[in-house]
Parts: sequence; structure tokens; C-alpha cells
Amino acid sequence: MLKTHSCGELTKKNVGSEVTLAGWVDRRRDHGGLIFIDLRDKDGVVQVVFNPDTSPDCHKVASQMRGEYVIQVTGEVAPRPKGTANPKLPTGEIEVIAGKAAILNPSKTPPFYINEDIEVEENLRLKYRYLDLRRARMKKNLELRHRVVKFIRDFLDAKGFIEVETPILIKSTPEGARDYLVPSRVHPGKFYALPQSPQQIKQLLMVAGVEKYFQIAKCFRDEDTRADRQPEFTQLDLEMSFVEEADILGLMEELFTAMMATVKPEIKVIKPFPRLSYAEAMERYGTDKPDLRFGLELKDLTDIAAKTEFSIFRTAIDQGGKVKGICAPGCAGYSRRQLDELNKLVQSLGGGGVVTIALGSAGSKLDALTIDEVRSVAAKFLTLDQVKQMAQLFGAEAGDLLLIIAGKPRLVDNILSELRLEMGKRLKLADPNQFAFAFIVDFPLLNKSEESGLWEPMHHPFTAPRDEDMSLLDSAPEKVRGKHYDIVCNGYEIAGGSLRIYTSQLQKKIFRLLGYSDKEVEARFGHLLEAFGYGAPPHGGIAAGIDRIVMLLVGEETIREVIAFPKNQAAVDLTFDAPSAVSQEQLKELHLRLREEE
Repeated sequence: MLKTHSCGELTKKNVGSEVTLAGWVDRRRDHGGLIFIDLRDKDGVVQVVFNPDTSPDCHKVASQMRGEYVIQVTGEVAPRPKGTANPKLPTGEIEVIAGKAAILNPSKTPPFYINEDIEVEENLRLKYRYLDLRRARMKKNLELRHRVVKFIRDFLDAKGFIEVETPILIKSTPEGARDYLVPSRVHPGKFYALPQSPQQIKQLLMVAGVEKYFQIAKCFRDEDTRADRQPEFTQLDLEMSFVEEADILGLMEELFTAMMATVKPEIKVIKPFPRLSYAEAMERYGTDKPDLRFGLELKDLTDIAAKTEFSIFRTAIDQGGKVKGICAPGCAGYSRRQLDELNKLVQSLGGGGVVTIALGSAGSKLDALTIDEVRSVAAKFLTLDQVKQMAQLFGAEAGDLLLIIAGKPRLVDNILSELRLEMGKRLKLADPNQFAFAFIVDFPLLNKSEESGLWEPMHHPFTAPRDEDMSLLDSAPEKVRGKHYDIVCNGYEIAGGSLRIYTSQLQKKIFRLLGYSDKEVEARFGHLLEAFGYGAPPHGGIAAGIDRIVMLLVGEETIREVIAFPKNQAAVDLTFDAPSAVSQEQLKELHLRLREEE
């Protein structure tokens, strides 16, 4: 090798030893005689000293070195002179006195500073991602991702799971998002699809008798990007035979709890993980992925609002809507500007606005509150008794601010969910070092599309209905709950799974409910239905998003920060300039012709 040690591993124990190091010039300081180079490699940084009196040839080479040059240095490890130690560096007590040096490769001036953690425009970072990944923060993110994946593999191996790689080129089947299609040269006019998940394949592995399967799987979905979504992503994919819901959830709680203790022991994990039904999560938090690190729960004010004279409330209720709200503690003194900011947030989410009710001032008594001390556009349409009823429902105190939304139930929940997160952020209610996991269970099996009016799977079409709801499939499909479960953490869904349908009769019934003809079912799912006829065991599984988990662990705001070469917000890979045009010869080979946009 070109080096005997890494830069970051040198300590006082190495004093007196001759070492050969290789890496990048992190910083160069010329003091008019001595030249100091901070040499960086994957393990850390160490100071190298070039002395013209003791090694003139070596000093001459050092005078040519600049930032990000790749160099090799041989020298003796020495203690730093008294008073010059750097406590900020793990190697800060020692330095290397250079005796030999070579420039292995010079470098152009980078487009941004690599040795400083400063803000750099994201698209510039992604264009030069290979430079961005040299930065300390990005290196730490990749290292932690490696530890997470290694922990998962070791944990599941000890539990008797085997890792099985599944195909990337598969058949296009409905999984909930748009497929990426790959044209076949050998079979003109036909296409493979990149897997949105290995869903059907892992079910076939259960039919095959594997019983305990997992995979760190690449998945692909042609959908709009966002902070926690990429066109290609990585998930822990897991499937087990002869299990019930409690077995899978228990395994995942053990895995996540042990993972946190191993890779990020300073994080506080709330145990055991609470379980909330989908209906309860929506009622209390307005979302099926609540951040449970703080309260600010939603309360339904519809019954109280229906008795008021406030037209906004009455109109919404008359049209089948709801009136719900949250209580922001100590915020009654919010300024007009602060209230306008909240109103604009509500309007950006599709609402008409937020009704605010300020309950007097801090230090006063709620029991002694008068209607004159209630600051709200709705105050003259409410009685003091109605205001107090609302306050009591929230457990509010004088000095608190009620934020109330009226409208269609789904819209109201969505808006209040975002308002809750916004107020949690403003009031700093969420502990950044706490991970609040929860299981969300009892999802509806089906959801009716507002556009088509057809039933759609809430999760995917392979989720089994709850046994006690099976009789409702024909008479009231909307009331059927699925054996579907999610794991949420700090406001993100990080895993989702279900117990699967494993008989062809029930699977066909679900497909018919979803509007598939027998011909479509045979064409798209015939392979799966046939497999179920050969002794398929009861089975279930779950998939956890590796990117989201690592994003939360390192405290980043997007999964792009924990993926080595991600796409940007427009789904473009700026390093490779992809997607890109291909030659006419390639298109001809694939029997494709591009149609010009009209």
C-alpha cells in the first residue's frame, strides 16, 4: 500500500515511529520558513511539518502543494511543541515531521470549500458530488448509513433470516405508483419494469419455503420527488411465514430499539412503542404519521361550533364538514404579523383561513375570563360559555391561543396536522435527541378514489382483510379493515407492511372489488395466483425505508443528504446529466420512435 497508517489513527503512542501517509491537502499554511499541511484521508486529519533546514528537497515539494492535491508523505511522528496542541483534533497532540514527500496528483481549485462546513447551493453540490462527499459531514452520513445496514444484516442473520437478491427487471404490475419501464430489444414492443418493491417476489419466496427472507433492496418509483422521496431508494424488505401481526411488530421493535442503542446511543427511544389505530391517529393528530414527541392534539369542536352564530362554522357543518382545532400554549399574545403567517400557511394548504381565539393574557385566570378579553374575529358571535367549553375541551389556560379550522373533514385534518407541526417547531416542543416510534394499525383495506369513484387499496392489493370484517366485503367494503401496519417516527412513516392474502380465491375477490376483469387478473397476476395453488403458507412482512431512517439519525432534512449520488428535486442526476438523450441507433435497436410534442 502507499501508506502505513491512516491520518486519523495516529496518537501519542506513535511518537518516534516512522510512518507513510497519503491523502488530500486539507489546509496549507506557509509561515515563511516552515510549511504546515493538514493532511486528510477517510479516517481524519493530521498536521505535517515541512522544515527547509532538515529536509530541503521535501520542503521544495511542499511549496508546490495546494488544497485538494493528493500527496504522499513519509516522516517521524513527534509531539507538538508545548502550547501548540489542537484539542479540536483527535490527532491534535502530535504532528509528522516530513522527510520525504511526493505529489501523486494535483487538483484544480474546487468550486466550493471542502474543508469548511458552509452552505453551498444544492445543485452545485450534486454536480460535483464526488467533491461534496469528501466533506466531513457527508462522510459521517455515509459511515452511519453503513453501520445501520451492517447492523440490520447482522441482527436478521442472528434471527435465522437469509438474504435473497430478487430481480430488477420484472413485470409491470400495479403497486401504487408509476413504473419505470425498460424496453426489450429481444422482444419488440414489450417492456420490463423496474420494481417498486419486491412485493410479489417475496411472497413467491414464502411459497418456496424460504420462511424468513430479507433484502437490502433497491426500489424504483416514477413519482414526484420531495424531501423524503427519490425516484430510486433503498429499503429493508422482510417477509416471514407462519406469523401473526404481533410477531412482525415485535421483531421490528426489537430491531429498531437495538439499532438505536448501537449506532446512536445518545438518542432516547420511547419504549414500548405505542399502538394507535388509523382512526385514532387521524382523530388526534390529523395524520397517520404523527410526531409523538409533543402533544398539541386535535380536538373536535363541531358540537360546540354548531350552537354558535358564527357563519363560517355553521356553513362548514351544514355542508357535512367539521370544526376542529389545536391549542398553542402561551401564544395568546401573538402579533398580527405572526397570525398572518399562520393564516398564509393555512391558505397554502387549501384552507380559507384559520380562526384564532386568544384566551386573555398569561397570568390571568380562565374562570375569570370575560368576553371582552377574548380576542378573535369570531368573538361577537360566541358566548362566553361557548368559549369556555372550547377551552375546557383543550385543557387550555388563560394566555393560550386556539387555532380552529372549519371545512371538509379530510382537509381540516390535513391543515391542522401541518399547523400542529409548525407550532411544535415554533415552540421547540420536540426533543431532537428523542425518537418517538409508534405502530399505526387497523387501516381501512380500501379507499374510494375521488376521481374515478373506484375502490383502491389503501396499501396494496395483496393485503389481507381482518378476519372479523371479512363478511363486510360484499355489503360494506368501506368498513373493512386490513391487516396493514405502519411504523412511524418523529412525523415520518419509516416502515409499512401487512399480513398477506395467501389463497387464490380471496385474492381474486379483492381484484374484482378493485375493478379488474378476469382477463386482466390473469395477465397481470396469473403467476401469483397459480403459485397460491401449490400450498402457500400464511405469511406477512414489512418494508422499512433505509434512507429515511438514516436521515432521521443524522438529523438531516432530506434523504438526498444520506444517498451517495441522489437525484435533485427535478429528478435529475447532475453528476451524470441524466436522464439524457440517446442515439437514433439505440432507439432503432429497441424498436422505438420518439413522437414530437404537438
